[in-house]
Amino acid sequence: MHIRYVDRKLYFYEQTFTTQKYVIPFIQPFLPITENTTVLEIGCGEGGNLKPFLDRGCSCTGIDISETQIENAKTFYKEHPQKQNIEFIASDIYKIDKEDLRFDLIMLRDVIEHIPRQEVFMQFVKKFLKPGGILFFGFPPWQNPFGGHQQICQSKLSKIPYIHLLPASWYRKLLMKYGEDPGGLLEIKETGISIERFERIIHKKKYHVINKQLYFINPNYEIKFNLKPRKTHPLLAKVPYLRNFYTTAAYYILELKS
Repeated sequence: MHIRYVDRKLYFYEQTFTTQKYVIPFIQPFLPITENTTVLEIGCGEGGNLKPFLDRGCSCTGIDISETQIENAKTFYKEHPQKQNIEFIASDIYKIDKEDLRFDLIMLRDVIEHIPRQEVFMQFVKKFLKPGGILFFGFPPWQNPFGGHQQICQSKLSKIPYIHLLPASWYRKLLMKYGEDPGGLLEIKETGISIERFERIIHKKKYHVINKQLYFINPNYEIKFNLKPRKTHPLLAKVPYLRNFYTTAAYYILELKS
């Protein structure tokens, strides 16, 4: 699907706003964000999430497999007064093999649900973490109303919740009936992740959760839909499996177990 440059610029702004207002305050009690902080974002797109860190003087690196989005990122940061402190790399993360590339903070926001073989990734990403460093993950649980990212559809399917939970063959036929390309959406169906599966993986790979917050209304929606973010009620957040259906975003901070 072709997405116009102006749409990417808007998405850049949405990322910047949400990271500044919600993500950094979520992280800062556990890792003070200063000019000495090094930040890596995997799946950075145009790098909107990195701007609030760069504005604070951090040294930032963004990696994304999309060469087009990396070129956009370089354009967006061309005039930034601290552009010398940010680097963008167009590459598959598994092809990055620099022993000295280690960071205080590694970010994946709305990315882990797109990565195949998440168990392999969670082991691999450890090599980029400095001793005492942390990881931030933000993702939409797969079973939430729009966990299949069907909002990117061009037809009325973009407004229909839960259709991504149909069996794959039915979902494909529905998408094709309304003129949608099923390829990318079916890939998300294969890689979408639940809260329980994410927690099983991080436990297996020896990570420790140092902060966690589930949202009934995703912080992203403040700009996108003019909706005030709301945390999932603490009691509802504890209900296994069902919580995936009404939680639109899960925020985690992880560290490696000693």
